[in-house]
Amino acid sequence: MPALPPAELHIDLGALAANYRALCAIAAPAQVSAVVKANAYGLGVGPVAAALVAAGCDTFFVSSLAEGVELRVLQPAVRVLVLEGAGGDVAACLAARLVPVLNTPVEVRQWLALAHGAEAALQLDTGMMRAGLDAADLRELVAAPGLLGALRLTLVMTHLACADEPGHPLNRAQVERFAALRAMLPPAPTSIGNSAGTLLGPEFRGELVRPGIALYGGRPFASGANPMRPVVRLVARVLQVRELHEDATVGYGASARLRPPARIATVGAGYADGYPRALGNRGYACIAGVRVPVIGRVSMDLTTLDVSSLPADRVRVGDSVDLLGGGVSLEEAAEVAGTVNYELLARLSTRLARSYHDASG
Repeated sequence: MPALPPAELHIDLGALAANYRALCAIAAPAQVSAVVKANAYGLGVGPVAAALVAAGCDTFFVSSLAEGVELRVLQPAVRVLVLEGAGGDVAACLAARLVPVLNTPVEVRQWLALAHGAEAALQLDTGMMRAGLDAADLRELVAAPGLLGALRLTLVMTHLACADEPGHPLNRAQVERFAALRAMLPPAPTSIGNSAGTLLGPEFRGELVRPGIALYGGRPFASGANPMRPVVRLVARVLQVRELHEDATVGYGASARLRPPARIATVGAGYADGYPRALGNRGYACIAGVRVPVIGRVSMDLTTLDVSSLPADRVRVGDSVDLLGGGVSLEEAAEVAGTVNYELLARLSTRLARSYHDASG
């Protein structure tokens, strides 16, 4: 028999497709694209993109030119927009039939000079202060005779900084700034909403929304209930169960101490797999529906769990343990680790075996 992997990422493509269809229903009449940057948030861009295309998605956003080229090979027929623009290589962008999102006046001029009329998108910075054209940049471009008129503009977009906090005043301020800046440009479809923006309401969407975390089952908002179906489970196998017959410390730094009777289960996943080291002595796992605490520090390849509360026959070598999902939500683990659900997904290691299935079927 083939050796079982010490840890495996279970990805429910049926739930992914269901989340996409739910967002389509919410966002209508706006169109719904998919953000698949960072290897589809760590889940595997090939299977994820294929499942989304089968669900009806035809427009995708990636981060870099390299990601765009990779997706084009996997999906020859879809529309691919590159958030970081052409990356200085207009020829490669054209060859892969990618649409760059232009963020600076220099990028706009370079695209016009070298792209031979190919379509492009513009990003407007309305308060994120990260990427995109601000009011001064736009005035510079407008002042150049015929420049913007020569641009084959396929989309004008912005990015909301605080959409995960529905009541934040910057949300409305950004929409108002976007309208003012948008008026300086030739007509083109607009895109405002990310996952949370899509759920805020029509004025925060534009004609094309760009969900990411919501597709992958993460909660779009900073707090409250999660309306999306879970997509991801990080499952590790029990490699050893140890009975304690005397006082003992656990793990690096002897950061935890146990007294007998106690039992420790060691599972085959650690921070090299993307399970945060910060969950040591703070996080929880789930065994057969029962939550158990992480005890000791999370190591590179191993994590130890205090399973003293479970009957001895409930925890055996080879048993599966849910570290993320299946009783421990991404949001709970992220909060305990001092991070966000986005980072937990994006940092899932490529060394993890990935298992794709459709739980709805």
